Amino acid sequence: MAIRLSGLNSGLDTESIIAELVKVKSTKKEKLIKSQTKMEWKQDAWKELNAKVYGLYSKTLSNMRFEGDYAKKTTSISDSSIADVITGGSAVNGVQTLEVENLATTGYLTGGELTGADGKKADYKSSTKLLDMKDADGNPLFEEGAQINVTVNGVKKTIGVSAEMTIGNFVSKLQEAGVNASFDEKNQRFFISAKDSGADADFELEFNNDLGKKLLEGLKLVDTGIANDPNSAKRIDGLDAKILLNEAVFTSKNNTFEINGITITAKAETEAGKPVTLTTQNDTDGIYDMIKGFIKEYNEIINEMDKLYNADSAKDYEPLTDEEKEAMSEDEVEKWEEKIKSSLLRRDSTLGSVSSAMKQIMLSGVEMSDGKKAYLSEFGIGTLSYFVAKDNERNMYHIDGDPDDESTGTNADKLKGAIANDPDRVIEFFKGLASNLYNKLGDLMKSTEHSSAFTLYDDKAMKEEYESYDDKIRDQEEEIAAYEDRYYKKFSAMEVALAKLQSQQSSISGLFGM
Repeated sequence: MAIRLSGLNSGLDTESIIAELVKVKSTKKEKLIKSQTKMEWKQDAWKELNAKVYGLYSKTLSNMRFEGDYAKKTTSISDSSIADVITGGSAVNGVQTLEVENLATTGYLTGGELTGADGKKADYKSSTKLLDMKDADGNPLFEEGAQINVTVNGVKKTIGVSAEMTIGNFVSKLQEAGVNASFDEKNQRFFISAKDSGADADFELEFNNDLGKKLLEGLKLVDTGIANDPNSAKRIDGLDAKILLNEAVFTSKNNTFEINGITITAKAETEAGKPVTLTTQNDTDGIYDMIKGFIKEYNEIINEMDKLYNADSAKDYEPLTDEEKEAMSEDEVEKWEEKIKSSLLRRDSTLGSVSSAMKQIMLSGVEMSDGKKAYLSEFGIGTLSYFVAKDNERNMYHIDGDPDDESTGTNADKLKGAIANDPDRVIEFFKGLASNLYNKLGDLMKSTEHSSAFTLYDDKAMKEEYESYDDKIRDQEEEIAAYEDRYYKKFSAMEVALAKLQSQQSSISGLFGM
């Protein structure tokens, strides 16, 4: 790098002069940066659009190709307080009777209230040792060696009382045996329950010796059978739920039954001899909503494609430099950049090809099993008249009578009527339409030398072009630096020459006494 001397001798603003001299070179660099910025924005525009098309392809169209996506049924119940019902695609249409004889319960044992030596409510803690607990007369309640058995799912485990066992230790032993257990210090009661509902998950507590019997009685874990006795435990047995569906008996440990494509969750028992009815039928609204969702998604993508392809030209707009942005407001900068971004795919040949291919599939109809072609119009779906539609609506489809679409007519029965009266034909048509559009988009998104798999545009080529700008910009920066150095060398030489001249003039003046 040249030694940069300021204009001390010449009096010139060297920095400013050189900056102006290299400005032409800098302009070329700025053009490259602007071109790279536009390429980046173009990549972003394609990525966003490609993600939407891929979403349509991989989810909506992929699912609609198969009959299972149309197997939508619904079941109504004459009394929803009795049960909730979920209908699967394999459910059989018709009316069935349902009786709920009993709901599933979880085995539960609520211990009686413990009392202290004074006969009043005790104040035991989880840290209290069992052998320190006293009866009303102040005598120890338990002795070392007491044993009880806990049986869960046919597995029996023995709990023995040791000298150091606390209430907390006893609770832990119960938990290890396979039940939920806790001691409520505030209410001075034990709470023990099965981990699951139903008869098979229930548990049993029994003493293993006389000391064990004394233990259960002392901890108030024995149901005396006396009503409202605070000293008695209260036991609820674990039971299976039991229903009669069309008079056939079914049981479940958790109130949920999966029977022939229907999931029934019992909530309340029916009165004896008064069954409720379940009515299963095709879910016309479900299939309608699925088709409506597909049409809406397609419209949104085509509308965006048309806007991008037919956007106004922005040939007089270029990305702004930092200096240019400083001279404008944030709102002005945003509008300026949006003008450029909205026009980046204007008349793009790839975009035009994809859009045309999708529109052609929708217009071409579907070859049906009867040898004839069916079209969307058969199901009350079509585009608006050229004279009625706005510019951005001419390629969008509408479902006749759709309550969410003010531009359509009032005949809402055509599509829903077809679903209700001939669902097989509706399913065949939309399966075929989805397959045709899916296959076409699959072909358009195949991997090539210039594009990645599942990508509509030449993302590889665009990436290479973007990266090539880095090299071009770097070359320009090196050229500008070299250009500056040449000028600084010349100006430095001039300053040195002027300094010598001034020195010589001073010497001559000295000789003549000037």
